[in-house]
Order: sequence, then structure tokens, then C-alpha cells
Amino acid sequence: MKSPVRWPAPETPAPDLVIERFAPEQTYKTKVYVALKQAIANMDIYSSPEPKWIDERQLSERLGVSRTPVREAVAMLEQEGFVKSLPRRGIMVLRKTQREVVEMIQAWAALESMAARLAVVNATDDELKGLRKLFEGFDDSHKPSEHLGDYSSANIVFHQTIIRISGSKLLGEMTDNLLLHVRGIRQLTIGRDDRIGRSMQDHLGIIEALEKRDPDLAERLSREHTLGLAAYVAAHGQEIFD
Repeated sequence: MKSPVRWPAPETPAPDLVIERFAPEQTYKTKVYVALKQAIANMDIYSSPEPKWIDERQLSERLGVSRTPVREAVAMLEQEGFVKSLPRRGIMVLRKTQREVVEMIQAWAALESMAARLAVVNATDDELKGLRKLFEGFDDSHKPSEHLGDYSSANIVFHQTIIRISGSKLLGEMTDNLLLHVRGIRQLTIGRDDRIGRSMQDHLGIIEALEKRDPDLAERLSREHTLGLAAYVAAHGQEIFD
């Protein structure tokens, strides 16, 4: 009688079966977190030295949810350094110090300049045309200096778009929290010392470099533009943070 055939054991184990899980529906906690974070972004927390407060009960009523998901969302935002719960006082929205804001802007400059470099390769012609269209409405009859709100909004969208058209999801995730503070400072400083005129020139220069598909120039101009904001905040911090 022949002995049964014994096959040699594999030298390496078979790879695990990779199956992606179905994306679950957003929980109330996540929905409240997203809504509250957006609300904080719109609060313009650097326009006044007075602290901004969030009322848990009012938030619960406005969102139509119980206080539990509100508290869970607040806890998430507290871990990220956006708010602080103070017993018997409420939830305070936290402002960064001058030094912290300068460092955040410097980090943004590094990330966005890389995004500009990637956008040279990854962005479509239509996406680049979209950048130019953001500023087409500004001319002698609709001067940016006379329409600060409109220009400030276009300015923020411009920087968000550079990140998006880079094609890097990770850059988007890394800049998400930075933008909440950087956008507030941009909005606050854009109308000072003719920064708005230089801002428009910088933006058009970056767009032209992208359209020429020049990665070195796009990266450099983007970095220098944002570092200019960091230098301004470093030099004029007392006016902004006091």
C-alpha cells in the first residue's frame, strides 16, 4: 500500500483576504461634530479679543438632537484643540496664540506649495480655468478693496481649491484643521496695508505658473505668498491678538 502523498508546507502563509467594510451611515455624533466645526469656522474668532462661547443646550435644540451626541462631538473638538469645556461656564472656542498661528501658517505654506506642484501635473485645464474665474469679477468697477467680503471669500476658495486639485487626499486631510485658523487670520488681515492688492497679484502669478505647467515656479510662488502672511502676523501680532 502506497503512503499518502504529503505536499510540502508553503514557505509563506497565504495572504489574508482583504475585504473593505461598507461605509456606515453618519452617526448623530459625527453629524454634530461636522456641523459644530463648520459653525466655529464661520465664527470669525480672531475679529475680537473677547472669547466666543457655545451653549450646549441651545446647540442641542437648534440641531434637534439630544445632548449626548453634542457632548460627544464637543469632546472630539476638545481633543483637537478647538474648544474647552469649563465647569459651570460653558464651552469656550479656543484661539491660538500669535506664535501658534505663525507656525500654522508656515505649515500651511509647506503643504500648499507641494499641492501647487502636484496640481501642475494632476489638475485639468478646466480646473485651472476655475481658479482664474474666481477673480474675473474684480475690476475697476468692482474693486477688491471696496468689496472685502467678496474678495475674502474668493481668497479662501482659491487656497482650498489648490489643495483639492493637487489630487492628494492626504494633503486635504492634513490642511483641514489648519484652515480653520488660517482662514480667520487671512480674513482679518486681507484689508490691511494694501495686502489685498499684493494678494491679487500673487494669486494671478500662481495661476499663470500653473497654466504654464511650471512646477518649480508654482511651488515657489505659492510658498512665498503664504509665508508673506506668516511674516505679517509675526510683525503685527499685537494689533491682531491683543
